[in-house]
Order: sequence, then structure tokens, then C-alpha cells
Amino acid sequence: MIEQKETGSEIATPLVTLTPVAAEKVRTLLEQENDPELGLRIFVAGGGCSGLQYGMTLDTTQDGDEVIEMNGVRVFVDDMSATYIGGAEVDYLDGLMGAGFTVNNPNAVSTCGCGHSFKTANDGGQARACGCGH
Repeated sequence: MIEQKETGSEIATPLVTLTPVAAEKVRTLLEQENDPELGLRIFVAGGGCSGLQYGMTLDTTQDGDEVIEMNGVRVFVDDMSATYIGGAEVDYLDGLMGAGFTVNNPNAVSTCGCGHSFKTANDGGQARACGCGH
């Protein structure tokens, strides 16, 4: 996990963190791809029932990306997405209801029942059906 850095009298929060379980799952996916240039891209796009939705993909770094390395994984976040997910934690859950990545985002003031869609206090996005049934 990235250590928090003290800047003056404030402690800077990492842009995004991965839990050890999420990092292990991403490392497994990256090993299957066998491409050392790949990392995990975390992004935000318009849509979903709360106005914004999370996305993740294996990708290479692009101009303007924030590149974070933690738990043996490189994470890429574009500037626009960084404004919505700063301080978020990505976890991987595997349970009776299924398995998948989940985002714990301190910027979200409301989320969809599926956990893939969210709204921030500064976002006036319009809700759209995401098909999750919530």
C-alpha cells in the first residue's frame, strides 16, 4: 500500500489504493497477459443509474496519466477520473453472490445498489438505468 506523505501540516491521501487481495487478483490477470507494459487502468465514465460509473481494464500508460505503483501493480488514472476517485480504495470480493472488484470511494455521496455507479456532491449527472435491478 502507498504510504501517506506529510506535506507541511497536512497528510496527503494517495490518489488510489489497492487492497492486497485486489492487487493479487490484478497480478494474476497481468501474468496471464504476459506483457510487462500493462497495468491496471481505473477510470470514470458517464452513465450508470447514478450518473457516473467506474471502469477498469488492463492497459498501457497514456500521456497525462497518474502512475501509481503498489503491491507489485502499476495503476494508471487519467486526469479527469482522478478528480472523481481521489482517495478511493479498490478491493476484490469473492462471495456467494459472485466475485468482482469494488471501489470504496470517499467522494461518492450516493451509489447504485450494484456498486458500479455513483454520484459526487459536485456532479449534476442525470441518473440512467444500468440494468442492475436496483
